[in-house]
Amino acid sequence: MAPAASVQPVIGVHLRVSKRLLWVGDAYYPIQNIARVYTLTIHPRRREAVVLFVKRLLLTGVVTTFLGLLAAAIDAFGSGDSGGSSGLALLILIGALAALTYSLVEMLKVLGAPTHFALAVETSGLSSAVLTGPHPDHLRRLAHQIADAIENPKAEFEVRVDTITISPAHYYFGDNVNMYGGAGNVGMASG
Repeated sequence: MAPAASVQPVIGVHLRVSKRLLWVGDAYYPIQNIARVYTLTIHPRRREAVVLFVKRLLLTGVVTTFLGLLAAAIDAFGSGDSGGSSGLALLILIGALAALTYSLVEMLKVLGAPTHFALAVETSGLSSAVLTGPHPDHLRRLAHQIADAIENPKAEFEVRVDTITISPAHYYFGDNVNMYGGAGNVGMASG
């Protein structure tokens, strides 16, 4: 089971294009390796967080019930000393409450995560940068400036933008398709 969305705070960085490099803070990307620049709205996976919470709730209930019945059986067939079994039952209850508290906090993190309008810069490799800002039009203009820098080797500019680090497992990123291997893929079959 995956952890809840971890959104680090928005951090201001300098974005600049100079000498065929795109700098985002201290990271740099060769302009010729940029495969795609686009704007998008990143939404938290709230539905999945609630479903995961319900699964964890049910699993915790089943495990707690099983362990409670096991503790009762041990008490019934044991020496008759109920002190050990009540201690075991208390331990089971504390464990169940801790699991439920953890699950609730993790769900609330995702439910409380904001939606971000973002500018994504993807390279031909695995690296990418996600920038954000309060004004979508500013990010769209910035995407056009970066696209112009790809076409124009002499283009140079610098702006201050915000960047965020988010868990892609907990946000929708638009039209991403990951196909590593062939198990479970559905597509057209050639005849």
